[in-house]
Amino acid sequence: MNSRASSSRQPPFDTRVGVDPASFSRLQDLTILVARVLLMLLFLIFGWDKLTGYGDTVALFRQMGVPQPPLATVVAIVVEVGAGLAIALGLFTRPLAALMAVYCVATALLGHHFWQLSGSERFLAEIGFFKNLSIAGGLLLLCVTGGGRFAVETLPHSGGAVSSRP
Repeated sequence: MNSRASSSRQPPFDTRVGVDPASFSRLQDLTILVARVLLMLLFLIFGWDKLTGYGDTVALFRQMGVPQPPLATVVAIVVEVGAGLAIALGLFTRPLAALMAVYCVATALLGHHFWQLSGSERFLAEIGFFKNLSIAGGLLLLCVTGGGRFAVETLPHSGGAVSSRP
C-alpha cells in the first residue's frame, strides 16, 4: 500500500477528542436551535419586564444617566423583545445577531460602568459588564453559523429569501 495514500486517509473518528464528526454534524442544527433560544431567554424575560413596567424602566434609565430615557426604553423593548423573539425563531438571524451584539456592548458601557463604583456595587456591575460582552460573543457566533436548519428562515416556505445558510 502506498504510504502517501494511507497517511491522507481520515480516521473513523477524531482521535484527539474521541468524537465521531458525523455524530456532531447530526446534532449541529439542534445545538444551534438550543443556543438561539438560550441566548434570547434573558432578552425576552427582561424585555417583557421593560414593556410591562415602562414607566419604571424610564425612571431607572433616567437615574442611571442613560441619554433620552423614554426613547432608550422603547429601543430596549424593540431590540430585546422584537429581535429576541425573531432570533429565537430563526428569522433574520445573522443581521439581528450582529445588531444585538452591538446592543450588548453598548448596554455594557451604558449600564454597567463598574470602573466608577466600589464595593459590592462594583462587583455586581462588573459581572453585568462581562456578562454582556460574553453574550455578544455568542451572538457573533450566530452571525457566523446563521440560524441553522431549525430556523423559520430556512423552512421550505421561505423560498430561501432570508436563508441564513451561506
